[in-house]
Amino acid sequence: MIMAETIRKVEEEVITRAIIQKAMEDWIRLADTDVVVVGAGPSGLTAARYLAKAGLNTVVFERRLSFGGGIGGGGMQLHKVVVQSPADKILREVGCKLESLDGLFIADAAEVMAKLACGAVDAGAKVILGITVEDLIYRDSPIRVVGVVVQWTSVLMAGLHVDPLAVKAKAVIDCTGHDAEVLAVASRKIPELGITVQGEKSMWSSRAEELTVKNTREVCPGLFAAGMAIAAIDRTPRMGPIFGGMLLSGEKVAKLVIQKLKGKKA
Repeated sequence: MIMAETIRKVEEEVITRAIIQKAMEDWIRLADTDVVVVGAGPSGLTAARYLAKAGLNTVVFERRLSFGGGIGGGGMQLHKVVVQSPADKILREVGCKLESLDGLFIADAAEVMAKLACGAVDAGAKVILGITVEDLIYRDSPIRVVGVVVQWTSVLMAGLHVDPLAVKAKAVIDCTGHDAEVLAVASRKIPELGITVQGEKSMWSSRAEELTVKNTREVCPGLFAAGMAIAAIDRTPRMGPIFGGMLLSGEKVAKLVIQKLKGKKA
């Protein structure tokens, strides 16, 4: 006979207090942080892991209630994704099982999503879901980005007028993918930065992978871009369901931020 364990009884208000207290403790710490990564896709989660491992206080804001970005859809919803060398080392670092085929490395989409996220969290990054970065904080003399303005995604979906909150950061990274959401805000609302989001070009996988990594950079003081956000601002091709460039772009942008904030190469 299997004996059921006795489950501790908990009052509802105790649950509520625990959630509010610990969530607010996090938000108080996050109000002024080292790095804000916007988007919990492949480049964002990769960047967050390397940044946190380097000792930088890092938070990832993701507008959806899930992480992984475009990984989950695989190729036309088939449950596999592809990477090429040297990006396979990034997946091996987080424990992904890889199969080789025709010089490529193939993995289950769900495993890649889960292990990239676990890797970032285990390294010390904070990932907060359901948060949209709707604006930026900037200063002039010299012109620079010094943080983000955040709102619950659910508030925006409901069409409610609720003032947002601000989070200061030494570096902001746009990893929002095809729409380059943060760069688009900067282009529209801070014209002095001279940023134009042109949109990506049609598919050319090998060229897209090369240019995405090559062009990963600090777009303006305090604002970096990685992944498909680079293709959107530079009007370079899309690559489809191959994610090596996304991972390597996330690694590169982390190294750039570490070098800027800590004064040493990662």
